[in-house]
Amino acid sequence: MKSLFHLAIHVTDLDEARAFYGDVLGCEEGRSTDTWVDFDFFGHQLSLHLGEPFKTTRTGKVGDHMVMMPHMGIVLPLDAWLALADRLAEKGISFDIPPVIRFEGEPGEQRTMFFFDPSGNPIEIKGFADFDGLFAS
Repeated sequence: MKSLFHLAIHVTDLDEARAFYGDVLGCEEGRSTDTWVDFDFFGHQLSLHLGEPFKTTRTGKVGDHMVMMPHMGIVLPLDAWLALADRLAEKGISFDIPPVIRFEGEPGEQRTMFFFDPSGNPIEIKGFADFDGLFAS
């Protein structure tokens, strides 16, 4: 079994975060207190704590896009990515970078989409038809 990733970030409102990560993204809620809540973020532990979210800037040049840095995300199998892209569109999520194919026909071809949680934290979701291409160069 590979290691699981843990990330703890700030959010400004736990109720908004619960609605977004739980209802919109479909992540299962775990432990919580009055100041934080854990989610199963696609098999990894995401802890959301009340506080000021990290500062981000559009400084990451990836392909044809300037992406928000820093950002968090997940890599999904392509079928799960397509289902999530449809779910997000149905929920009315405003995409910073709408679902798109990046590096088409090249090593590492992938689908990607960027959006923000209610606290302004940037999220990237990647989709790969073949995970062997994840680190391809």
